[in-house]
Amino acid sequence: MRKLAEYTIPFVGLKLGKHQFEYEIDNKFFEHFEYEEFNNANLKVDLLFEKKTTMMELTFTVSGTVNVNCDLTNEAYDQPIDGKLFLVVKFGEEYNDEDEDLLIIPHGEFEVNVQQYIYELVVLSVPLKKVHPGVEDGTLKSEVLDKLEEFSLKNNKKENEETDPRWDKLKNLLNDK
Repeated sequence: MRKLAEYTIPFVGLKLGKHQFEYEIDNKFFEHFEYEEFNNANLKVDLLFEKKTTMMELTFTVSGTVNVNCDLTNEAYDQPIDGKLFLVVKFGEEYNDEDEDLLIIPHGEFEVNVQQYIYELVVLSVPLKKVHPGVEDGTLKSEVLDKLEEFSLKNNKKENEETDPRWDKLKNLLNDK
């Protein structure tokens, strides 16, 4: 994967101390990673870059929304995103990014690319189960929700239906603990 130039920070020319960087993230950024889970993205990433004599500390903060499809109804909605990532960059013999909180770059390096960390921060800030807010509060009207309700176990079970007494005895085993 090629590196995007706007996410490369040449730290050699920076003075010691704190520096602020801002990035506006949209779908083009995720197309570069061939990530197609978002219908649309409108995110802002603030990067606080603190250069010290022997290392650098990077604090990423992301906020905004990504448009995703609900896992239950497949309806598109805007999912709010808020996330933070703290990264320490140190110098060593060879490049090593095995630790998620520590990046080791060779002594001769003069710049650091942060695109992979921004990508991971955004993707990991999205909840595993994406549920439309209208489903949670009951305001969303959808054919899919109507079908789910129609086929739910509550509606299929008849109130007056008699069960086999053998099964009732087995159910009692669960309750007798």
